[in-house]
Amino acid sequence: MDHVLIALLGCSALFLSLLSAGHALLYKRDSRSALVWVCLNLTIPLVGPFFYWCLGINRISRRARSWQESGRWLSHMEIFPKEERAGITPQLPDSAAHLADLLHLEDTIVTTRLRDGNRIVALIGGEEAYPAMLAAIMNAQETINLSSYIFDADGIGAEFVAQLIESAQRGVEVRVIIDALGEKYCRKSPRVAFDGTPVKLVYYLPLRQGAYINLRNHRKLLIVDGREAFTGGMNIRSHHLYASESAIDSIHDVHFSVKGPVVADLQGTFLGDWYFVTGARLRNRLFFPVLEPDGHALACCIADGPDKEFRKIEQIIKGALSCARNYVYIMTPYFVPDREMVSALVTAALRGVDIRIVLPVQNNLPFVDWASRALLWELQVNGIRFFFQPPPFVHTKLLLVDSVWSLIGSANLDTRSLRLNFEINLSVFDSALSATIYQHFEKAFTASHETTAQEIEEYPLMIKLRNNLARLFSPYL
Repeated sequence: MDHVLIALLGCSALFLSLLSAGHALLYKRDSRSALVWVCLNLTIPLVGPFFYWCLGINRISRRARSWQESGRWLSHMEIFPKEERAGITPQLPDSAAHLADLLHLEDTIVTTRLRDGNRIVALIGGEEAYPAMLAAIMNAQETINLSSYIFDADGIGAEFVAQLIESAQRGVEVRVIIDALGEKYCRKSPRVAFDGTPVKLVYYLPLRQGAYINLRNHRKLLIVDGREAFTGGMNIRSHHLYASESAIDSIHDVHFSVKGPVVADLQGTFLGDWYFVTGARLRNRLFFPVLEPDGHALACCIADGPDKEFRKIEQIIKGALSCARNYVYIMTPYFVPDREMVSALVTAALRGVDIRIVLPVQNNLPFVDWASRALLWELQVNGIRFFFQPPPFVHTKLLLVDSVWSLIGSANLDTRSLRLNFEINLSVFDSALSATIYQHFEKAFTASHETTAQEIEEYPLMIKLRNNLARLFSPYL
């Protein structure tokens, strides 16, 4: 009897190993990853399959897409069908003619249109952004929709709370979405601040529904009356008032004021998130007023997340790298690109594009900083330049190509933003905004220390080992 039991266990272990190896062969697109998992499954019975089914399967995209297929997510055209997708794509200015392929890529993978007639203004730091946002809230007449990863109801957040409550009490419909994980960064929870008020507050993926460390809503949006929007990388917290905070706690960031037809697509993104959280379809036409041209910027709203068929932001960045002629400037707090993005960066640099990447000298997430530094040498020896900004911690996310195109919004250049979380970015063809962003980069280059490949080579052995160990976890950072 014992021999039969042992034989059954052995056959079961063999079947599980073969099943797991076959699954890896069928569904792992990266041949290196597939080879590793096949070897582990076949050579380490039970243990190999256990780790494969726990860690080797992308449950993030599967879960997100299952929600979408079940109808839990809807686009704003399904919630409020305002127009058909088909339309005449605006013509690029002559200075951006070499980016026509980038525009074609956007038009192929992004469901929203490139829209003309927008005005997008950079707001540097909380000192510029917060007063403008509070003034818009104070002047709201009909609706206020706010989404933020972090909303600290203390300090400057208390001013937002007071203005939102005051607007709601005078009849404005006020809706707020806060990410449930982002709330954990708050000193004072908005749940307490808005309790008993007319403000409609909901939490994105409450942690009691499951330990979703990923699938977070990292978007930052404020849309007032469907006519004016604010977006970028800035949360609502006093740390962004870097001039008044201590150097240790302060955060430098850039936010953007948006007016014009593209506001409708930002509004649609919020309504899609609201439907996901509440199940309520907000079909009121007040959310989509007629938007007349307000400027000359061509802008496309890119709402991205693991539920999407395409990795939109990631593919658009790669498209921009392949189209750039003169330079690509990148500013991000978290730089952990995958091998495909590294190859795209190196290829652009080798064909003569001046690529400069600005990172914070002291990161608020040390593990991410270590993984970033493990990649520097390879990129630097291929001509890519790195600049490290001194404190305050720079949380800004910017990408500028040839002074004609910029990518602004909430996404960092790491796996978490490009594949695991929900982000919102704007692709913008506008010489005025590009000039402002170019000046911002020039100031950053002047204030920063440019590191060299030799400096990286001279890191102590233990530092190199630490950095490369952190790099192994880059798909999860």
